[in-house]
Amino acid sequence: MAASSDARFWDVVRAYVALTKPRIIELLLVTTAPAMFLAAGGLPPWQLIAYTMVGGMFAAASANTFNCVLDADIDEVMRRTRRRPVPRHQVSTRAALAFGVVLGIIATLILGFGANWLSAGLALVANAFYVFVYTMWLKRRTWQNIVWGGIAGCFPPLIGWTAVTGRLDWAPFILFAVVFLWTPPHTWALAFRYRDDYAAAGVPMLPVVSTPPRVATQILVYTVATVAVSLLLWPVTPTGPLYPIAAGVFGAVFIVEAVALLRRARAGAQGAQLKAMRLFHWSNTYLALLFLAVAIDPLIF
Repeated sequence: MAASSDARFWDVVRAYVALTKPRIIELLLVTTAPAMFLAAGGLPPWQLIAYTMVGGMFAAASANTFNCVLDADIDEVMRRTRRRPVPRHQVSTRAALAFGVVLGIIATLILGFGANWLSAGLALVANAFYVFVYTMWLKRRTWQNIVWGGIAGCFPPLIGWTAVTGRLDWAPFILFAVVFLWTPPHTWALAFRYRDDYAAAGVPMLPVVSTPPRVATQILVYTVATVAVSLLLWPVTPTGPLYPIAAGVFGAVFIVEAVALLRRARAGAQGAQLKAMRLFHWSNTYLALLFLAVAIDPLIF
């Protein structure tokens, strides 16, 4: 009996953790800490890193939880998401909403008292944008949903920078722009893979409403823009030589992958033949390596 109760308890814990979408949180935190290193010109105080990262984790978890509630009908239709806790009725809508509110309050307090209230305010703005602008307004209405809705995911560099400096500068806005331009090719590559799911759910992702060559062209345009903007950080900050070399090399691979995707699309490739997930996985690697270079450069030079 005790073993059964323990199993149920951990099932509930796993369900609540799943509401927060841990993989997305990881990606957001990857862009927070490097901005802190860059702002400090080296290693910031470890307590400040801890407060900012934990606060950012709770903030992202709150936004993702609200998203799970608002998108429950979509998640129930899509194969990729139908096993999330709300569609499976593992967590009730009311409980999930309460959980999201509590997470948001904890995030605000941790960031406000542990870092500063500017960082806490930026996190609140990011969450509000993600919930009200992207999830409730853009996602179901336009193929540009992820273009403008992706702004919410661009705030972590601003939060990391302000946690250290207490002010905003050009450098974090360049990192903001990098994430902004990176988001569409990253998301559209994934949407190629799950095009039928998005179509069934009535979500007008670009691969649903346009042809593969046109989508691949947009992916290439945004990829080139991402790499170009990433190189602006070098003269603005300025950084040592590690960052521009890394940005150039990793960016070149990103562009090569985007060009290859466009060629396959123009050749008439469909579905798995497009190999769009190759670009999706590399886009994750690209962003992680680019921001790793942002963090390491000030430690060396």
